[in-house]
Amino acid sequence: MRKLLSTSQPERDSVSSASRGERALQKGQQTKQLIIDAALGLAEQIGLEGLSIGALAEVTHMSKSGVFAHFGSREELQISVIREYYKRFADEVFFPAMNEPRGLPRVRALFANWMKRVAVEIQSGCIFISGAVEFDDRPGPVRDALASSVQTWLAAMYRAVVQAKEASHLVADADEQQMAFEIHGLILALHYEARFLKNPGAIGRANTGFENILLRYGRSVARPSGMSR
Repeated sequence: MRKLLSTSQPERDSVSSASRGERALQKGQQTKQLIIDAALGLAEQIGLEGLSIGALAEVTHMSKSGVFAHFGSREELQISVIREYYKRFADEVFFPAMNEPRGLPRVRALFANWMKRVAVEIQSGCIFISGAVEFDDRPGPVRDALASSVQTWLAAMYRAVVQAKEASHLVADADEQQMAFEIHGLILALHYEARFLKNPGAIGRANTGFENILLRYGRSVARPSGMSR
């Protein structure tokens, strides 16, 4: 004979209370994410320094106290935006490239993905670049969060270049740090040329610059057909 299990009223009340608490937590997390999304869009237009609890409350149609309750300070809001920006950057640029084999195929994928993102940011702006201008000489948690994100990404690119040399895709005397530096320099030049100076053909020149880097550092066996050193 089956034994029927019954739940007492206090137990049912406890389960119901826990369920309400979980729903409230999920709603709070969703609201915070909506605020971060709005803040990121705002920061891309006016910079991290332009962010404020008041401006964000106006954009999200929330009260200042409602926005403040999720972050506590303008500084915490700015750091949350930096983390969200880096997460999206990694999802679009870094992680897809990890599906490529180690070596120049992965380096190429990282650069190609980076260029795709830059093509969009020419219109919307790049927090890594605008933030560097705003916080280059202003020590503190916001600058630390920004610098850490950039350093993490550049370290990933450098690691991919090192792996390309280990795979014998680069010449024996290739300077990995110099190669990674030059790749980063192309992206910075592209932002300046295309976004600030509005020079046509900047994307093409950046792609040509990347191929020139590979011509100088890459072994002939690692180059696409038709290319010679």
